[in-house]
Order: sequence, then C-alpha cells, then structure tokens
Amino acid sequence: MSYHLEGRLLEVCNCKVLCPCWIGEDPDNGTCDTIVAWRIDKGTVDGVEVGGNTIAAVAHVPGNILEGNWTAAIYVDEQASKEQEEALLKVYTGKAGGPVAELAKLIGQVVSVERAPIRFTVNAGKGELEIGTNYYAELEPYLGATGGQTTLSDTVFSTVPGAPVFVGKAPTYRSKNAALGIDLNIKNHNALQSTFVFDA
Repeated sequence: MSYHLEGRLLEVCNCKVLCPCWIGEDPDNGTCDTIVAWRIDKGTVDGVEVGGNTIAAVAHVPGNILEGNWTAAIYVDEQASKEQEEALLKVYTGKAGGPVAELAKLIGQVVSVERAPIRFTVNAGKGELEIGTNYYAELEPYLGATGGQTTLSDTVFSTVPGAPVFVGKAPTYRSKNAALGIDLNIKNHNALQSTFVFDA
C-alpha cells in the first residue's frame, strides 16, 4: 500500500494560547478536547485520487498528548466517493503505515466514523472549519513585529517535520459530541495550522 498526500492541517482545542502539547507539555486543563482536520489538496492512495476531500478527528485527550489513549470520532467529507472514503480511512486508521500511522497510534478508541459536510477554508492561519452542525472554528493568526505570521518550528509534536506551524487563536470554537463528553462554546482559545506532505 502506498500514498502521497499534500494539504493543510488544522488543530483547534480548549487549551489557552499557545497549546502546550506541541512542545510536549500537559494540556492546560489536564485533559484536552480538540479537533484535528486534514484538508487534502492533492494526493493518491494506491492510485485512488483523494484530493479535494477533508478528514477530521474530534477527540478527547485524557492527558499528555504524546501518551496517546485518545478517544475520537472520525468524520469524512460527505462529498468523498465510497472508494475515496475507504482509501482515506485506510491511511488515517494507520493500516497504510507511514507517517500518518504514527499519529493514528495515539488514538485508543474510535467511537464513530461518520460522513458529514465539511468546510475547510483555512490557509496560512486564517479561515474557518465547519463539520456538520456540531463543530465550528474560526481562526485568526498572530503576527510578528514586521507583519509576518508567527510560526513554530522543530516542535516535538509536529506530524509535519520541516513545515511551518502558524500560531493562531480561535475567536470562536464550538464542539459538541455526547459520546466523547464534549460540549464547548468558547472564544479566543488555541488554534494552530500547518501544511503537510505525507508519503508512504
């Protein structure tokens, strides 16, 4: 099995700015409620074109993010064909190996896999993510003294080594999932965004 995926990653959570997980520290609240979404701008999985789709994990992290044991609900873009959905799930459940499998190992339990309308307009730290009616995040980037965007590099949690991670905040972050015990409607909490190239 082989894949090549290029796109944009978004992570929003209920930690304050800046999320401590990216440098290996415990989440602000002891636990973390997060959405991680991958917008695939172009890519293939075993010859199946998957570009233009988004896959997302809504997760409860019980402690330090690097220790795993996340509980997650997985959402696949409703516009994906059945073949594209199966290909993406092979990658993001770790069955296809490679760098994404290292991330998938952090998830201890998947409570559901669903299709949903997903809108992902985030680029260079600014934009919106919307999954169905229960999940929404708006992102704003932080800017440096010269007007450039504030970025992180060489972080311990980065699943995209070498790519800049845009530091931002979510003016609005809503997330509701009874199975995960998540019911959030908060403002001005953590948001990080990056680009990725995954090969296996």
